[in-house]
Amino acid sequence: MAFYRSVGEVPPKRHTQHRRPDGGLYYEELMGEEGFSSDSSLLYHREIPTAIVDASPWDPPGLGTTANRPLLPRHLKLHALFDDQKDVDVVTGRRLVLGNGDVRISYAVADTPSPLYRNAIGDECVYVESGSAVVETVFGALQATAGDYVMLPRATTHRWLPSPGEPLRAYVIEANSHIAPAKRYLSRYGQLLEHAPYCERDLHGPSAPLPAEGTEVPVLVKHRGSTGITGTRYVYPKHPFDVVGWDGCLYPYTFSVHDFEPITGRVHQPPPVHQVFEGAGFVICNFVPRKVDYHPLAIPVPYYHSNVDSDEVMFYCGGNYEARKGSGIGQGSISLHPGGHPHGPQPGAYERSIGVTEVDELAVMVDTFRPLELGEGGTACEDPSYAWSWAGGR
Repeated sequence: MAFYRSVGEVPPKRHTQHRRPDGGLYYEELMGEEGFSSDSSLLYHREIPTAIVDASPWDPPGLGTTANRPLLPRHLKLHALFDDQKDVDVVTGRRLVLGNGDVRISYAVADTPSPLYRNAIGDECVYVESGSAVVETVFGALQATAGDYVMLPRATTHRWLPSPGEPLRAYVIEANSHIAPAKRYLSRYGQLLEHAPYCERDLHGPSAPLPAEGTEVPVLVKHRGSTGITGTRYVYPKHPFDVVGWDGCLYPYTFSVHDFEPITGRVHQPPPVHQVFEGAGFVICNFVPRKVDYHPLAIPVPYYHSNVDSDEVMFYCGGNYEARKGSGIGQGSISLHPGGHPHGPQPGAYERSIGVTEVDELAVMVDTFRPLELGEGGTACEDPSYAWSWAGGR
């Protein structure tokens, strides 16, 4: 996200001496995207950030997928995945629901602090369905509550600390690329423009460094291997959260879905008006409570449509999604409508929507431009009757 922040202690000029109170040097680390050709930040460490004392293989959980064959629309009930399971964390406990070479979608219901972790494959965008957490990062801490997107740039070392009480329900979107606001919302210099449905004031980054003590500190790293995704467990001699200050345009932040200002029109608006972020090969949209179409002959629910170039994934996370009424879809459901198969509102919804002036719905949509396959979690929580619901069952 290309707007500048400065947190903690940084020297007046980059790549120059930054000294401790005792006269020793802090160690500067450049964290940047696309080599040295895109957004970056400079972090100042008390210890050498490259020092490790051990490394061993780590196998990230649940990476395998199976094809959506026969090609069907599918309904996945994510709340059935964990039931009363305890001692789950957002990193090692996430279960893969859907995935392809561009993006992986997982779900976790967490009540336990995660290990320190970084994803060296791509950015992570985590939507908090319910509960809350502190996300500690090498840049500082983020407060995450229900309705927040937590954006974690590639290779950001972090951990999740769920708040006591209500479990943290986390919908995890892992990219094979970077995730950023839609290009059409940005000026050529990276500022969010007047027509964008949110602005920089809605993005909340760390406000202070989070220096931490500790020795022999393990960190799990997900990265690419010769045959796909793999992982390594590093041990650092000193805690990686030893940063005294940083500045730049690359850092983790939160954005609340409740700060998204919906775009409406006289007739039904297409899904791109709901877009919030994009990555290579996919986009992220959110559907929020809003006024709907105000043409006197408008039909407020979506028209039937064929996803010629994309698979559409809707995660229903609040309110009442009228277009899916009667299908079995509810809070915590995912619908997958694959490219090559037309879809639209359930029987009766088209007619019932006439005269409706507003909708109370909350959903996160991921549209991909390569076919999605089912992960272990998706297969485990599928409602097999959904594909036949437009025809009255089977």
